[in-house]
Amino acid sequence: MFGRKKPAQAGQEPKKEKKGKVERQKEAVTPIPGIMGMGDDYHIYTMTLADRLAAAGLGAAVGIAVGYVFFNHWLTTLILTAAAGIGLQKPFGEYLKRKRLKKLLLEFKDLLETLTASYSAGQTTARAFEDALHEMSELYGEGADIVQELKMIHAGLQHNYNIEDLLLNFAARSGLDDVDSFANVFEVCNRKGGNLKQIVGETRSVINDKIEIEMEIQTMVAASRNELNIMMVMPLLIMFTMRGLGDSMTGNSVMNVIVKLIALGIFAGAYALGSKLVDIKL
Repeated sequence: MFGRKKPAQAGQEPKKEKKGKVERQKEAVTPIPGIMGMGDDYHIYTMTLADRLAAAGLGAAVGIAVGYVFFNHWLTTLILTAAAGIGLQKPFGEYLKRKRLKKLLLEFKDLLETLTASYSAGQTTARAFEDALHEMSELYGEGADIVQELKMIHAGLQHNYNIEDLLLNFAARSGLDDVDSFANVFEVCNRKGGNLKQIVGETRSVINDKIEIEMEIQTMVAASRNELNIMMVMPLLIMFTMRGLGDSMTGNSVMNVIVKLIALGIFAGAYALGSKLVDIKL
């Protein structure tokens, strides 16, 4: 429905698309529009000024710590502080995007619970989503993402849009597998006259089980994540205690600087690899 390509005609081989790296990157960040010209694309997170300042502050703290402990030189510390403050912008934005999607999934789970109750009471689909809008507004506030999505669905129904198209558009913009599965099953069920109460209830149960498993996994890897963070702090403590050994060990000679830079690169690579290992997704 959205972004589908036309099939190749008979007797014609499909053209092989050759796209450069820059074109693929541009295509990857192209926002998916809402069905009525409204709605956020959750694949893209736009950092606010407060977010950028927080990332810069965190990066500056890391840069100051590393620059002072490893090099004890004000110019080097200043350069590392600026580099870390700028370099942390994108990773911090990715972190905020994942956090937003996780919150949206939890809100979607509560939406399904509200829809299940409405369908159990014999409400129509339009009335069920209208009731869900009031419930989610009271639970999460008017600024919540799920409330904004329900407002768009409510407005779309008033303008005679199909509920299936509205849900599929929400699923495409969210990028969440559970929302996409629910939207596709809801489309088939609603068009074929299936049991919407059962579909919504089963989807809610699946998401609840998935969230519980993810929480158990996060609990299991919490100790490993803490150990990883502690291991990244240990080099700073070791270098700080080695200052008493004299400049021959901690000074800024050419050889010492090279060794320090290599060590910092190894620590950064180890932290990146360790973060991927403890980031388990279902």
